[in-house]
Amino acid sequence: MERIAVVDYGLGNLRSVSRGLERAGAAVRLTSDPDEVRAADRIVLPGVGAFHEGMAQLRPLVDVIRDAAGRVPVLGICLGMQMFLESSEEHGRHRGIELVRGEVRAFPRVPGFKVPHMGWNTIRAEQPGDPLLDGLKPEEYVYFVHSFYASTAPSECICSTDYILPFASAVRSGNAWGVQFHPEKSGAVGLRILENFIERC
Repeated sequence: MERIAVVDYGLGNLRSVSRGLERAGAAVRLTSDPDEVRAADRIVLPGVGAFHEGMAQLRPLVDVIRDAAGRVPVLGICLGMQMFLESSEEHGRHRGIELVRGEVRAFPRVPGFKVPHMGWNTIRAEQPGDPLLDGLKPEEYVYFVHSFYASTAPSECICSTDYILPFASAVRSGNAWGVQFHPEKSGAVGLRILENFIERC
């Protein structure tokens, strides 16, 4: 059974993510211990909240996660995915973990569209051969809650979504995968994505 470290840095829906991974067949360790993170077969970085707060809380583990991504698969969820990027404009300019090229930007204000983007929306596969997407249809519904979006290179966007504008709803660079949506709240599709991360990535 895969040993998955869910990084506990004080922000995020840690319990629901851990339960989702357990349903997908993983042995989960919720931890903030750098040695436990280093020893894991896979690492998941969840998160809910503001980018700069997340990076401040995560600071003792940033280098550990960056180094681990050179050896094992890592998955960022929601804020966790955003922190994988190079920078964010949320509450000023802030540096990310820099695993994926690009930056986090605010949705523009457009009449008729509410921010945050909240609820079910489709993801459109941009790289259908990616192992995280194995067994999924070209378009699937998943659950979102976010006010900022990832702007990244087309080569690192594996799924896109349209809300106000097209944005990267799932990204990949090397061993680092990220999803803007919440797979643990996305029913059978989300469970399949977590299973794929455990078994295929």
